[in-house]
Amino acid sequence: MPSSFRCTARLGALALAAALATPTAQAADKVKVGFVSTLSGPSSALGVDIRDGFLLAVKLNGGKLGGLPAEVLVSDDQFKPDVAKQQFEKNVKRDKVDFMTGVVFSNIMLAALPEALDNNTIYISPNAAPSSMAGKDCNPLFYAVSWPNDAYHEAAGELANQREMKSVYLIAPNYQAGKDSLAGFKRMFKGRVVAETYTKLGQLDYAAELAEVRAAKPQALYIFLPGGMGINFIKQFVGAGLSKDVTLLLPGFSADQDVINPVGPSMSGLFNTAHWSPDFANAANQKFMAEFQKEYKRVPSVFASQGYDAAQLIHAAVRDVKGKLEDREAVRKALKAARFESVRGPFRFNTNQYPIQNYFVRTVGSDGKGGLINKSFNQPILKDHGDAYVGDCKMR
Repeated sequence: MPSSFRCTARLGALALAAALATPTAQAADKVKVGFVSTLSGPSSALGVDIRDGFLLAVKLNGGKLGGLPAEVLVSDDQFKPDVAKQQFEKNVKRDKVDFMTGVVFSNIMLAALPEALDNNTIYISPNAAPSSMAGKDCNPLFYAVSWPNDAYHEAAGELANQREMKSVYLIAPNYQAGKDSLAGFKRMFKGRVVAETYTKLGQLDYAAELAEVRAAKPQALYIFLPGGMGINFIKQFVGAGLSKDVTLLLPGFSADQDVINPVGPSMSGLFNTAHWSPDFANAANQKFMAEFQKEYKRVPSVFASQGYDAAQLIHAAVRDVKGKLEDREAVRKALKAARFESVRGPFRFNTNQYPIQNYFVRTVGSDGKGGLINKSFNQPILKDHGDAYVGDCKMR
């Protein structure tokens, strides 16, 4: 990873003071956001939901963020790191955006991120939050408003413990988030990992992997396969008859609305772990649920909730600095303060600008209207949970 990613005390003292601080900053006439996400292909549902959640928040704020008219420049990374890098460069250098956001996948974000950070542009991550950026490569311009890459999986490992699972088979794609996910599960799980398989990112046929699971005869199977990968895997898992003998445990996004709808009744009763659920009773979430369904005629996913919160974080920061976006140090501090009501309920940023928050067990059940939806258990399975890498971050 480029040396410019490395966060040291010296960088914090020198680069931020020299490049970010502007003592005579004036209020801007608008706020510009570069939004780059996966909006086409098998995994596009994730990026579409992040985009729709983000744009809904802007609309509900009267087309503004923090009182300033908002211009959101949306582009499709096509699930390609090089395309994302080009779009980041365009947004940062030509469009002169104030913030970048939107990317779904860690490998794509890590390829494009230097274009923002090396040019003193703040990145608000509505999803990808790799372990490297939480630890040794933390950066004062990077904020993860979602959850660390391995947090859902840590919660799932604890769920497996509580359900007295003794043996588990693990499957994830072979990229940074996939490796983080299984590391997180293993960090918490006290039983035996029968096997650990890494598949090709974007793979849709899992016949070979399912044959290996059948032969291994684990008590449970845990997968991290976002988007179309998870949809296809679950359909094939059920179709192969494995659900009769192997308990399937899932991270929240592999049992979310974008998966429930295409998979159908086979999702009923499945357990998953997440930091957000459609049934959370806080006022911010109730408004979000009502307005999202009114605007888009569908139930939002966890990705939509994260896009919504990302926009609300920017809104709060711009509001708190009274629109003075040139004072980048003040903007940074306002972002870290996170003075907004999140749809997830209480959360705060740790010193590495990754969240400290609760994680819950959810189960897929009837929505009372002939469909399926996630419902959460009242008590968190992990409470005020941070990440395992903050000690390696030099920011304080």
